[in-house]
Amino acid sequence: MSTLREYLSHKRTALLARREAPAAGPVPLHAHVTAEGRSGIRRVRIRDFQIISDSGPDFAGYDLGPTSPELQAGVLGSCVTHIFLIKAAELAVPIDALEVDVHAEYDPRAQQPGDGDIPVYPHNFRYEVLIDSPAADEELARLHAEVERVCPILNLIRNPQPVSGTVVRTRRSSAAVAHS
Repeated sequence: MSTLREYLSHKRTALLARREAPAAGPVPLHAHVTAEGRSGIRRVRIRDFQIISDSGPDFAGYDLGPTSPELQAGVLGSCVTHIFLIKAAELAVPIDALEVDVHAEYDPRAQQPGDGDIPVYPHNFRYEVLIDSPAADEELARLHAEVERVCPILNLIRNPQPVSGTVVRTRRSSAAVAHS
């Protein structure tokens, strides 16, 4: 495939075939993250893929990968881009080029005592879609509305879900062993 329009034709065929044989229920998602000794980098493993997340030197990191808030912006951009492709294929909207720029803000001062007015999470997300398409403005507006309606990560950010967490001790720490 040499053009995005050719890819959209292939995507449409796959989308229609998937609708003929829909998945049977929820798809489980799993990511496993380890903190590496000496560097503190976070190695994110998802299926057979790996992403490294790190902090900058000002936070004892080595800047070997994006921070978690930066990854969140990238995840939003990836999802919006993918849903634009899916919906363009579904609605037969021709696209010659597509890029998504995501911006957000994260203020590390929020973790300091006394800065309760600063959100501790990335916020003020906004995205801009750069699209080259011969489609009419009305078609692109309809495409955008569909993307906003069904994009999973966009809707997760807009409608947060409860998250539960537990701590499981895997072995006794050296401090606990010394006091035994």
